[in-house]
Amino acid sequence: MNKYRNKKVEIDGIKFDSKHEGEYYLYLKKLKDEGKIKDFGLQQRFELQPSFKKDGKTHRAITYTVDFAIYHWNGEVEYIDVKGMETQQGVMRKKMFDYKYKEKLTWIQKSIKYGDEYGWIEYEELKKKRKAAKKAV
Repeated sequence: MNKYRNKKVEIDGIKFDSKHEGEYYLYLKKLKDEGKIKDFGLQQRFELQPSFKKDGKTHRAITYTVDFAIYHWNGEVEYIDVKGMETQQGVMRKKMFDYKYKEKLTWIQKSIKYGDEYGWIEYEELKKKRKAAKKAV
């Protein structure tokens, strides 16, 4: 278990950082088997800022590794990150990704209350629904 209380799981010999990440992998396998998506990949890394030297010190590159890449039949690629919670570092990296790359990066979360039939919902949509539910009380 890590600092965010995620429990690592192994499915099909692949290690996932959280139970929900593993569940999303199984969900994508189902979509592929049903022909709803062409294919999917795991753990693609993007460079957000290259490494550089300043004042004799080398600074490492800033990277973002997405959990899944979904390859749609129309040729589009969608990148998915399964989130349990939002962090300041995550928000900053997503903003850098969105600035540098034209591809779509979607944060999703599992929510039985607000998600689709499988519990999946885009993180921004979940925040809106939770805010609306709070206001209604």
